[in-house]
Amino acid sequence: MQNNELEAKARKLRLDVIEAIAQAKKGHIGGGMSCMDLLVALFYQPILKFDSQNPQWPERDRFILSKGHVGSTLYAVLADLGFFDPSELSRLNQGGLLGEHPDRRIPGVEVDSGSLGHGLGIGSGMALAARLDQLDYHTVVMLGDGECYEGSTWEAALFAAHHRLSNLTAIVDRNRQIVNDFTEDANRLDPLPAKWKAFGWEVREIDGHVFPEILDSLRDFRNRPDHRPLAIIANTIKGKGVSFMEGQLAWHHGGISGEKLELARKELLAPSQENGRDCL
Repeated sequence: MQNNELEAKARKLRLDVIEAIAQAKKGHIGGGMSCMDLLVALFYQPILKFDSQNPQWPERDRFILSKGHVGSTLYAVLADLGFFDPSELSRLNQGGLLGEHPDRRIPGVEVDSGSLGHGLGIGSGMALAARLDQLDYHTVVMLGDGECYEGSTWEAALFAAHHRLSNLTAIVDRNRQIVNDFTEDANRLDPLPAKWKAFGWEVREIDGHVFPEILDSLRDFRNRPDHRPLAIIANTIKGKGVSFMEGQLAWHHGGISGEKLELARKELLAPSQENGRDCL
């Protein structure tokens, strides 16, 4: 897919998430919007190995959405790729297949997640297991930046660096917000790239909404000359793609309806023009 096609796909999937949350009357919107471009790059370019018709394919890469509270974003991707019937999105949080947090009943989901701080440890274990079993799959873990407050995240980072797990990549959705505050006001994380580097990781910092940067950071992730695990710090905007949500703490969790829903639909169906090109 070309960059403009990836952008269009991300808009379409953002709208799918908005519609699902509108039906459910609640959901984690803001953080789902911030990581959508990262998920699109991973799943719609030849980066992750997977088979939507055989979700347990032994040679698949393992993807862990550690920030599992934004599960609806991953669900939109998996449904669009054919892991399960897209009609399940309309039943989000209503007794169907999809709950607010991912679990292993859902095709394409590797681990139960949403209790923050556990994804990187699980992913480190999977990466070490792959090495011990001489298997060629790669493990990718997506964390929220607020999740980097968890001590277990840094314990896993130490473990992965000690074992030189070059088959492990952590992507940090650096949207600089948590449930009710900004990270740098609540408990400063900067300089976050330097912290990961100090823990023994190769670190790349990117704009998480610019597809060429995202793709460049991932193209060699499977065959890097560096034997350290890879951390990608993706600078993003919470609520990205819907103007009245962007950077607003109020859109961490909740429902959407009425005029707000119609405005979100309008913006995602008719992207703005910037510098003569479509933009998110």
